[in-house]
Amino acid sequence: MDPGGAPPVFSARAEVTGDHVRVTVTGEVDMATADTMVQTTLREPARQVTLDLRAVTFFDSAAIHAVVQLARRFPKTLTVFPSRQVSRVLEISGLGDQEWLRPL
Repeated sequence: MDPGGAPPVFSARAEVTGDHVRVTVTGEVDMATADTMVQTTLREPARQVTLDLRAVTFFDSAAIHAVVQLARRFPKTLTVFPSRQVSRVLEISGLGDQEWLRPL
């Protein structure tokens, strides 16, 4: 975050179609916002989840933990579309080859 600048914009928006929820996340996913991402995902009952992180600009260990939680909750039915930044962080953390992660 830029000291003295505007706070980063974070949003997590869910769209439900039948038993599928698509959560579109923008901005920084960190200790302050990761739980909101998870709660937005879990708010609606769903069997299949798509997490669209293509507009995420920052992704830390709390965000990684949140995605791993969702992967455990939705085995074989979670799909994550990463931004370049998210992809890089997941690769560095050893999660770049997960079946739920889609290539850029």
